[in-house]
Amino acid sequence: MYHHPQRDLLVLVRQGSMSRQAMNNELTQLSAILRLTELPHNFCTAHELVSRNRITANFNKILKAASQIELKAFHFLINKN
Repeated sequence: MYHHPQRDLLVLVRQGSMSRQAMNNELTQLSAILRLTELPHNFCTAHELVSRNRITANFNKILKAASQIELKAFHFLINKN
């Protein structure tokens, strides 16, 4: 199973009376949702790579571009949502 190290999250809640257990439950559920969206297959399904005159949904090209610190000139990762 995919495991992601602990992360820092800032969560704003409207209800000041939320118990510590309820807050921990919310954070656990939020972390589970984030883990699913960060899986390589799901990331590639939700994005496409645009480079000048081309748009591609090729998983390998998207993962390669996403792994770079800085994208090449005129290359953009676009979220389909």
